[in-house]
Amino acid sequence: MLNVKNKLAIYRGNITKIGVDAIVNAANPSLLGGGGVDGAIHAAAGPQLLEECKELGGCAVGQAKITAGYQLPAPFVIHTVGPIWRGGKADEARLLACCYYNTLELVNEYRLATVAFPAISTGAYGYPREQAAAIAVKTIYNYLTDPAHGSIHRVYLVAFDKETEQLYRKELEKIAE
Repeated sequence: MLNVKNKLAIYRGNITKIGVDAIVNAANPSLLGGGGVDGAIHAAAGPQLLEECKELGGCAVGQAKITAGYQLPAPFVIHTVGPIWRGGKADEARLLACCYYNTLELVNEYRLATVAFPAISTGAYGYPREQAAAIAVKTIYNYLTDPAHGSIHRVYLVAFDKETEQLYRKELEKIAE
């Protein structure tokens, strides 16, 4: 069994300040910046990030693309587009899980050891935080327990506020039992 405390950690703070191999950007489909964590990452990384994102041609919901981190402490940014909450009847849960899974696939492909995720889709996209936290923890845990995904040493769930941090901790406790 996976030792959850060694592989999956919760961190409260600013994702643009954490020193990991890659941070995850909860992006919009254009990848050209926006509000919330997306705007903060673009601002912290500098204008080169926007220039590289322009070359990517956008990103579909549930998919992920990787760029350099530029002025961020993390050498890479993985951009993923979460679903807009439409009441749970538009395949949102599967699409949100795909965001985490496809991001982890890039982390594994690039042989990165550490990655930090924000709470994808819970801001302007309106995904209920409790449901999003459950999907995040379950998807990451399932990915890490698959022996084929051995290059990842640590995944951080970065909470910007105390409420999100507590939701992550609650979900982690459920899985640890």
